[in-house]
Amino acid sequence: MLIHGGTIINEGRTFKGDILIQNDRIEKIIEGGITEIPKGVKVIDATGKFIIPGVIDDQVHFREPGLTHKGDIGEGSRAAAAGGVTSFMDMPNVKPPTVTNELLREKQQIARENAVVNYSFYLGATVDNIDEIRNIDPHTTCGVKVFMGSSTGNMLVDSPEALERIFAESPVLIATHCEDTPTINRNLALLQEMLGDNIPTYCHPVIRSREACYKSSSLAAALAHKHNSRLHILHLSTEEEVTLLDEGPRKEKRITGEVCVHHLWFNSKAYITKGSLVKWNPAIKAESDRKALLQGLNEHRLDVVATDHAPHLPEEKAGVYTKSASGGPMVQHSLVVMLELMERGEITLENVVDKMCHAPADIFHVEERGYLREGYKADIAIFEKHPWTVRKRNLRYKCGWSPLEGMTFTYKVATTIVNGQIVYNNGKINEKVRGEMLTFY
Repeated sequence: MLIHGGTIINEGRTFKGDILIQNDRIEKIIEGGITEIPKGVKVIDATGKFIIPGVIDDQVHFREPGLTHKGDIGEGSRAAAAGGVTSFMDMPNVKPPTVTNELLREKQQIARENAVVNYSFYLGATVDNIDEIRNIDPHTTCGVKVFMGSSTGNMLVDSPEALERIFAESPVLIATHCEDTPTINRNLALLQEMLGDNIPTYCHPVIRSREACYKSSSLAAALAHKHNSRLHILHLSTEEEVTLLDEGPRKEKRITGEVCVHHLWFNSKAYITKGSLVKWNPAIKAESDRKALLQGLNEHRLDVVATDHAPHLPEEKAGVYTKSASGGPMVQHSLVVMLELMERGEITLENVVDKMCHAPADIFHVEERGYLREGYKADIAIFEKHPWTVRKRNLRYKCGWSPLEGMTFTYKVATTIVNGQIVYNNGKINEKVRGEMLTFY
């Protein structure tokens, strides 16, 4: 297969070129383009289009097993493919929670049968599953997920002794959700005392406050420093938390951070018009935080852009504040949102590619993906300047809604290639394709 006539964005460079694919790998990158197309080669005409490595989303909640009324691995992977995402890392808060290696293998099998893009799964930490963590296979497991706040059941790890063991002994990267639960509970109790059940959604960042985030994130960073752990703090939402991350070359960092597209796209004013549709944990906060997070990306202090894709049915998002679910679907639209921020001049195209494709591969030590390199797996996204509007009819989410409905975006994903196979092209999914399990060095 030959991708011909496009503009390649890769490793900080933008240039005209062609990509020759043989089986599942990139065989050759021809800067300036090929002079003569070989016979028998399938040609993808990328004239006027942009070619990047496939996006790697390091945080999704595809809801399988146990919560498949609102999402599943097959559906989520197809939405990902439509958004130029060729690999995902899925979270353990399902039913039953993925807190044993046996349950981890069961999820891998579900993905092997149903996912049209590449996949990996986190093992969830609990207060007492350190033996499972010790026995993780580092070659096939992206990381350990630690809910240091905002979880239910035994996946909330707030025991100092358990946290010490996890940070000291995990053989793989530790990914944390950091919000201090006692702080949140105090804030909620105060508002309930004043307002009862009539708490407006715009109070969400007051309840799940910047203090709650920083208190928990700084504890995670302190534990990582103490034990020299590999720590990846997920969905940072405040200016202050960026200062907790390591500086310097990315591959030398021990403490890294992720920001989600909704924290870069929306600010707290969105609660007025969209209500619970923009209710996420951690909360969307002030415009000053949004700008600081973008600055963190542009200064390479913040490392990864992801989605925290977390679908709920509309009825689960409705109702009073204390009953409405937090989270929303984003995996189909993350790339076009970031390209829109690029179009506005808030981030460069090269940096979008760096933070969505290269950085996850570097931080998680993904083998042979995340870059357009000869010999690497042919995971590729092709997009074009083609304005379009998000409507219910073009959503690929089982939950049937998006907080972006009615918004028009400048760029559109045209083609997604996974392991050398076209999985998405001009609105259609190739149902014959199946992704591969990610491996890690």
